[in-house]
Amino acid sequence: MAVPNELKYSKEHEWVKVEGNVATIGITEYAQSELGDIVFVELPETDDEINEGDTFGSVESVKTVSELYAPISGKVVEVNEELEDSPEFVNESPYEKAWMVKVEISDESQIEALLTAEKYSKMIGE
Repeated sequence: MAVPNELKYSKEHEWVKVEGNVATIGITEYAQSELGDIVFVELPETDDEINEGDTFGSVESVKTVSELYAPISGKVVEVNEELEDSPEFVNESPYEKAWMVKVEISDESQIEALLTAEKYSKMIGE
């Protein structure tokens, strides 16, 4: 199972890619495999504020609905609109096509608190 080294991870199975003061957030390959075929993705609006630990959307699969938990706090600067019409991207390409939101980072220390790829791999038993 892919766990890219350059990303950070939350215990709730979100990944975070930091570029300058913007963090791109999505769900991990492990999470999408546990959920099964994704049929719907609900995301926040651009300019919404999200807070670490709070829900910022959900993904619906044929099996269940799973909340998305913000791994960091910040202002949403971009939303992946393609997921509205193509939720299957979450299964097909969780780390590239299926990023969910881009957030302007409000607290750098929250990035440091996230898991490394190695720690996340251990957590999921890889």
